[in-house]
Amino acid sequence: MTDDVVPVLIVGGGPVGLALAEELSLHRVPVIVVEPRAVVEHSRPRAKTTSVRSMEHFRRWGIADHLRRVAPLSRTWSQRVTFVQTVTGQEITSVEGCLGLDAGPDLTPEPAQQVTQPLVEEVMRADLAQKAGVELLFGWHAVSVEDGPDHARVVLSNGEGERRTVSALYVVGADGPRSVVRSAMGARYEGSVAGRPNVNITFRSSELAGLIPHAPSIHYWVLNPDAPGVVGPLDHAGTYWAISTGTTHVDDAAHAARIVRSLLGADVDVEVLATDPWQARMLLADRYRTGRLFIVGDAAHQNPPWGGHGFNTGVGDAVNLGWKLAAVLGGWAPDALLDSYGVERRPIEGQTIELAASNMASLSVDLSNPLLMASGAAFEAARAELGPVIRRLKSPEFLSSGLVLGYGYGPTSRQQAATPADYEPRVEAGNRLPHRVVHGHAIYDLLGEWFTAIGTAAEVSPLLAEADRRGIPLAHLETAEPGVVLVRPDQHIAWVGGSSADWGDVLQRAISGFAAVAGAAAAPVRAEGALV
Repeated sequence: MTDDVVPVLIVGGGPVGLALAEELSLHRVPVIVVEPRAVVEHSRPRAKTTSVRSMEHFRRWGIADHLRRVAPLSRTWSQRVTFVQTVTGQEITSVEGCLGLDAGPDLTPEPAQQVTQPLVEEVMRADLAQKAGVELLFGWHAVSVEDGPDHARVVLSNGEGERRTVSALYVVGADGPRSVVRSAMGARYEGSVAGRPNVNITFRSSELAGLIPHAPSIHYWVLNPDAPGVVGPLDHAGTYWAISTGTTHVDDAAHAARIVRSLLGADVDVEVLATDPWQARMLLADRYRTGRLFIVGDAAHQNPPWGGHGFNTGVGDAVNLGWKLAAVLGGWAPDALLDSYGVERRPIEGQTIELAASNMASLSVDLSNPLLMASGAAFEAARAELGPVIRRLKSPEFLSSGLVLGYGYGPTSRQQAATPADYEPRVEAGNRLPHRVVHGHAIYDLLGEWFTAIGTAAEVSPLLAEADRRGIPLAHLETAEPGVVLVRPDQHIAWVGGSSADWGDVLQRAISGFAAVAGAAAAPVRAEGALV
């Protein structure tokens, strides 16, 4: 089959590619998603935290409640990370209120959610399957991608050897580290492999839950020098994940089971479901766009997983690029708006990599200490001395509202997040519109599909008239406060000011993005060479 035409083709149907399809579908843009995996495989949980910001976007797409229903661990079950000798040994210290799970109604209408990446994908697959204009090609992969002046061409293949050529106005690579789209763009990773090796092990145990003496925890950080790592539950039915830090390989299931029992500190039943050796990477692509080709998620950046920001950063990419593609395809925004995607997002990913790298400097192997494996008075003394140090070192990994909610694209955005943990909402250009309740509803639920002007009818009416004259879709949310706040479709503020503004200039800036400002603020990655 040849000469199919679609506005947007997404290569890669993992969570980021599906998020982009959700954003495009929200704006009624027809899209094809190509993904080699016909079914979602659950033995490898991969990402396990869906952040506050991602949940706010899931709310926009109408799937936040569904995701919470299918998540085996409710957010109220535990918001705790516990540091232990072993999982069944003594507690050393803990951090409460972790990963945005306790985010209150003054901060967001959607707290974070612990849920595995396969379940996130299944929720989005099911949602997209019933939406008009979305074609999901599971079991297919991109063989080649070729850009062109009028459209890009992608050759697809499936497991039966069938081939299909699709022409698309835009092609987005959400196809991970070995991205075909990134290669076609001529883009390269900059950065390096980072840190020591690790092995992920997913396992099942019917006996373990009854032996854990600690309060319910989403993570148990094992500080045993002989077997450092992390263990956490995936459900209430005896399924767990583990990371063995510093381990280079696993020989077989029996070897993996021995590693798990060392982390647990107990000779319990262990059924190994999957193992994955890995090493953290700190990589940014040197560009996010070439012509009609774009990259998002892991195709554009990779960061160490410590802190749970990788998948969530990719969702931010998808939303930022998605509404901009829809606006340009709608004919009311210039092509330059698409250039602002990479210029806005790349500095944010640089900040995320830096934080994840700093988290990686104090892993369980670094925090472990023979003194902590003592008993009696010796253990109590070591716990009193080292517990506060551990909390200080690890809190930025688990308390990161400044990074998750405080990032922005404007000239003063960094001022609302003095540290990764601190977030002081500010109504300023480039920032996420701070959550509040208006007319009995979360303000996000009252925003329009496209741009929204917030203010009195008298102050907003000239802006509405100018937007209508220019063909720019603009909704009005009436409030009594003086001044006008112009909000983008991604809930970031485009402009703040008074009624004496040059409305034509305001709108032109809004549909051009924050390219100049974000470019000046771009944070470099610690480059140690370029990687394909």
